[in-house]
Amino acid sequence: MAITALPPDTDADIARVAEALAMITPRWNVRILLALSGPPLRYRELAGKVSWLQNSQTHLKLKALCEAGLVERTEHTARHVTYGHTERGAALLPILPMSVTWAEEHLEKTDRPLPAIEQIEDTLTLLTRRHAAAILWVLKARQEVSGRALARLVMPRSDWTNVYPPLRQLVADGLVDTDGIGRPYRLSSAGDGLGPLLGTLSAWSAGQPLDRPAQHPIWGNPHAKPAPRPWVSSQSRPARTALPPARTAPSSPAWDNGDLFSHATTARPKAAIPAGGPRR
Repeated sequence: MAITALPPDTDADIARVAEALAMITPRWNVRILLALSGPPLRYRELAGKVSWLQNSQTHLKLKALCEAGLVERTEHTARHVTYGHTERGAALLPILPMSVTWAEEHLEKTDRPLPAIEQIEDTLTLLTRRHAAAILWVLKARQEVSGRALARLVMPRSDWTNVYPPLRQLVADGLVDTDGIGRPYRLSSAGDGLGPLLGTLSAWSAGQPLDRPAQHPIWGNPHAKPAPRPWVSSQSRPARTALPPARTAPSSPAWDNGDLFSHATTARPKAAIPAGGPRR
């Protein structure tokens, strides 16, 4: 069943991405996926890596991730059971550093260095706002759209004024811009910068290779050749008005996948940052 008034292929694309985000965004899911990024673990080994979770919570999270097809439970014997990524779950992991790169560039600067996992969670929180995926898709495709026209495309079976609460939230999050009441809406530079991440999520959710995002009909740009930038998840963040220092191409990334997919026991996380964007 169509969820928008967009063409069927676009509607299905948005639905797949929204479903993918719904699988990975619930609290602790990404942390459990990262804890399982090495060899399969027995339950007690995994529990040691997410020690702040109660056993009942860990069981429920593992059950949900298994049902989503991201984690598999292997029963070697009645007393020897391990948990590890499915092929689909393992294919998701390379997408996560992309959200760190985007967060470093576009989210509000903080007065303390943020771990990569918090960057990932902040980014995913923004993308799972109600109707966020559909609104971002339409604004990318149409450049500028009025609220009424956007409502007809995004929520055709609802009163058109219902589009304004999610729009106001996306404006507050810094992903959408407008010149004022009654004026058209458009993507901000931060919203437009989500292209590589959303294109890759689209490829993953459709079971396509992750090198396909450049060909995405909405978010792709096959002619662009962006300069590589290092992933920096531990540097202090400059004030908004400060000019970034000149960068020279490093011989290796400022941090590597081992920092993100660490097998070390994770310290108890702080309370989740509520919003992200300009109000993070």
